[in-house]
Amino acid sequence: MDLINPEPIIHERKNLKSNTDRTTTSEDQRDAIDPLEIFEHIRDITDPEHPYSLEQLNVVSEDLIDISDDKSSLRVQFTPTVQHCSMATLIGLCIRVKLMRVLPSRFKVDILITPGGHSTEEAVNKQLNDKERVAAALENPSLVQMVNNSLQGPKP
Repeated sequence: MDLINPEPIIHERKNLKSNTDRTTTSEDQRDAIDPLEIFEHIRDITDPEHPYSLEQLNVVSEDLIDISDDKSSLRVQFTPTVQHCSMATLIGLCIRVKLMRVLPSRFKVDILITPGGHSTEEAVNKQLNDKERVAAALENPSLVQMVNNSLQGPKP
């Protein structure tokens, strides 16, 4: 198989500040979900083409996550390693599935390619944010297997 990006640049895994410093005003109140928490959920997704995490390939970063917990809205942008990445839709689907599994269902999640990050950015964004297309993709057993493999994270 020919790789789309045979020699990607590998970045170091970041040491993140702890979420344990949060305080709440009462036992009944929940902690707000913040960009760091979202990043912690998606950083270890494995790239479908390489044995590296999306964080190591600089495909995802905390800076590209916008969340409003009180409005239950989340926008995650990601940057494929090359402009013509044929795996961009699969990467976005992996991010969406991971977030579907960990976030409360009240969240409206938008997954988008960073502006200018892909040659067919508009088409990929449309696919990733169309509920019917996502549902159809998740009915394909081989595609679900590829997503599940990526969600397991990099192999040590």
